[in-house]
Amino acid sequence: MDSITQGVLGAAIGEAVLGKKIGNKGAIIGAIVATIPDLDVILYLFYDKLEMLSIHRGFSHSIVLSILAAFLIAFVLSKTKWFQGINFKTLLLFAWLCLFTHMLLDTFTAYGTQLFLPFSNRRLGFDSINVVDPVYTIPLIIGLILSLWVYKSHRNRLKFNRYGLIISSLYLIFTLLNKEGVKAGISNRLSNEKIEYNSLLTMPVGIANINWYGVAKGRDSIYMVKHEILSDKDNPIEVFPINEDLLNQIDKNVAEKMRWFAKGFYTVEKENGKIRIYNLQVDMRGIVNIGDKKAPTVGYFEISNKNGETQFSSGSIKSE
Repeated sequence: MDSITQGVLGAAIGEAVLGKKIGNKGAIIGAIVATIPDLDVILYLFYDKLEMLSIHRGFSHSIVLSILAAFLIAFVLSKTKWFQGINFKTLLLFAWLCLFTHMLLDTFTAYGTQLFLPFSNRRLGFDSINVVDPVYTIPLIIGLILSLWVYKSHRNRLKFNRYGLIISSLYLIFTLLNKEGVKAGISNRLSNEKIEYNSLLTMPVGIANINWYGVAKGRDSIYMVKHEILSDKDNPIEVFPINEDLLNQIDKNVAEKMRWFAKGFYTVEKENGKIRIYNLQVDMRGIVNIGDKKAPTVGYFEISNKNGETQFSSGSIKSE
């Protein structure tokens, strides 16, 4: 999720766990601790874009890291003035919840996380919520405002923050249930059209879990269809060739990383002598028109060979 949402969630946890003991300071520290996993973006200074595909949301978003970092953070906090009256177990729980909920929330998005590193590099993602969704964030913000400012002197001030956490959590659960309904609807549509496929990806676009895309992977093509919950119309099913053979023209290790990153949901084309890959697992912003043809999404990766070295870049196309 976006950094604002992660910070707000951390603040809500800080208020819930430490609010009675240190007041608004709990929310401040919670917001700071909850953003720590995303500091892996600093590594862009030392690694190129290709390497960062597996580093971002990698070990920094793993369960192992959440446990190790929680102990370190709890120890540091226990030595500071604000937290000296709080037992270590409470500080440990606070730190771990801030870190782990960050990782878990990111797992609900399409990008996913490598939650089980170093034991497995599988990218786990539920693909049920957009990276930015105010429907999840706003209840947390309202709950915090009521607890920290409007009713800060109320003896039950924590209940307002708790309501925000409950409402947002229920929305997350709803996205999973809604996804199953969307998946069933898209599967029926594909079946009615007699389209054969091996796997199906369903992905929300925009806010509120209203609009979705289904991406069905066939033997040599992908089939894309937009699913609008508030509309009864049947949107056209668009077909894009996968062009798997084009990946044989680039470095084998790079090709494997592209397949891993996209979880198999991608299309490839050759543009101006460069291999262009559309990763539909990570970038799903909808089908766009490019002159007299269409692209399955806006973002792409491009790979070329210059003087025997692989050149890797990314970009976005503009719809016409």
